[in-house]
Amino acid sequence: MEWRDAEKEFTDPVIERTTLSRMFEDSAERHENRPAQQYKGGIYRRSLTETVLPAAPNGEFRSISYPKMRDIVRNLAAGFRDLGVEADDRVGIFSDTRMEWAQSDFALLAAGAVVTTVYRSSSVSQVEYLLGDPEATGVVVENESLLERVFEAEDALDLEFIVVMDSLSREYDRDDIYTLAEVHDRGEAAFDLDEYESWLDARDPDDLATLIYTSGTTGRPKGVKLTHWNFRSNVNQCYRRFGPRPDKECPVIDEYSKAVSFLPLAHVFERTAGHFMLFAAGACIAYAESPDTLQDDFQTVKPTTGTSVPRVYERIYDAIRAQADESDFSRRVFDWATDVGVAYHETDSPSLSLRAQKALADRLVFDKVKEGLGGNIDFFISGGGSLSADLCALYHGMGLPILEGYGLTETSPVICVNPPEAPKIGTIGYPVVDVEVRVDESIVGEDFSEAAGDVGELLVKGPNVTDGYWNKPEETERAFTEDGWFRTGDIVEIRPDGYIAFRERAKELLVLSTGKNVPPGPIEDAFAASEIVEQCMVMGDGRKFVSALIVPNVEKVRERAAREGISLPDDDRELCRNDTVSNWIEDEIERINPQFESYEQIKQFRLVPIEFTEDNDLLTPTMKKKRRNIRSRFSDDIDSIYME
Repeated sequence: MEWRDAEKEFTDPVIERTTLSRMFEDSAERHENRPAQQYKGGIYRRSLTETVLPAAPNGEFRSISYPKMRDIVRNLAAGFRDLGVEADDRVGIFSDTRMEWAQSDFALLAAGAVVTTVYRSSSVSQVEYLLGDPEATGVVVENESLLERVFEAEDALDLEFIVVMDSLSREYDRDDIYTLAEVHDRGEAAFDLDEYESWLDARDPDDLATLIYTSGTTGRPKGVKLTHWNFRSNVNQCYRRFGPRPDKECPVIDEYSKAVSFLPLAHVFERTAGHFMLFAAGACIAYAESPDTLQDDFQTVKPTTGTSVPRVYERIYDAIRAQADESDFSRRVFDWATDVGVAYHETDSPSLSLRAQKALADRLVFDKVKEGLGGNIDFFISGGGSLSADLCALYHGMGLPILEGYGLTETSPVICVNPPEAPKIGTIGYPVVDVEVRVDESIVGEDFSEAAGDVGELLVKGPNVTDGYWNKPEETERAFTEDGWFRTGDIVEIRPDGYIAFRERAKELLVLSTGKNVPPGPIEDAFAASEIVEQCMVMGDGRKFVSALIVPNVEKVRERAAREGISLPDDDRELCRNDTVSNWIEDEIERINPQFESYEQIKQFRLVPIEFTEDNDLLTPTMKKKRRNIRSRFSDDIDSIYME
């Protein structure tokens, strides 16, 4: 049976029309002998490990079974009810991704609440908005640092309680602050199974489950309303693609899967792909210390799959390549092996010679790379941004396939994703079951006329699509066509084979003064595998030509200079003005420019010494560029480019 037909006909206990709370309860019952979560010791001052759970040894992971996680969720739900939470109350979660985030999420949903999410990096004014706009009655915060941030914002809020995941270092002279363990203990004392079941039965799949505020790359965040069914239908759609269908002869996501979770659960991508979907399947989720500790965490946990954004895959590849320099195989061998791997992947019928080379590349290089990531990875999933096709091909060549997908907060989020049995590099995959897609061609000019498929703004319909924004009827109306299609704001090509290729955010499309349309994303992505370019932002809107701000990889630049006996300034700012470094970057640009039309090629650039990060407000929490902020930060550099 063709895989598309198999997806539609696949039946499984996971695929149901229920609330998220009932989905979790059903999964816990099916997987009573399986581990649900793993938490790391020595990272947090967890209040739950004082009375409810044993503490994990420092730097090591301890597991929680599905029945134990269900007990914690039930007791927390009863505890939140005891604090006064009622159906449809909005309650915030303000925390990094960790075990307690997941438990609090399911507990609040079971209690009937609508969960509104707040990124850990949110400023006081952002906290004020993200809790004030939905009129939150309570908030669960990670620690006392975030508690203080809530204190600074609470004059503008109407909070009835604040719950802290970690233990408290001192007494607070107020009676509305609780640790998560205290909420658990209150719930354990008050818990009644029949009453708990009545809360779950009272919720309908069409009831509101959460408000997720858009990341705000282009203005004030909007609260996206997502129902239980929006999420639940997307879980069904993803499970049809990745679950253990009878026709599959490739890796799947099921009760034996294990993942390391580190992306923000406040964002819709991790919430669905690394949380709801995995718990529905009966998988085990380990919570990383931070993106910086991924290699150690992967080696300890030995995951089979993982979800991430392109920026993290770029960094993992940089780390793999750096290890090649330090290992018993040389960079030349590593580069040869990756070339062999890509050629092998792209060949339908590899020759005997190519098969022999691939076996040697596996033994010399790729087996060690896989061991460095725990040794059990079946595939990665990428979302939250455009992934470089070259980088994706390198991962496939190493035997670590990345399945790129696409979606938005408003679509819960998955619209399309590459199937494991038929991935196509350079695309964002094939639409999932029950999602309809078409394009509005009126938004693009003739610059895409060479495309084989239909190019335009992607329009979507499906059960996973929101019905609008919180208290913003005008914004909601603008987001949909008159006949009910959601406007994604993204320019794509729907290819003749049905796969979708991402072209650019409509808002980020550069329109040169010559009238030419230039999508910056593919140009920026072309630098993803560059050793000496850390980041690139392409510009040119309203200008005669395309330019770029480039952040060099200072460490690699200095290593190259040392190898070649070249002296560079100690100061990074001076390094960015160095002629030798500029020439090296120019060589990279000259290598990449021929991939693009003449009007798309970078004509001028400036090196800048400051990496774009979330901490300096140049990236969103999901690592997308805040282009307006970057342009403002480096306005003098940009002006100097075009003054010339």
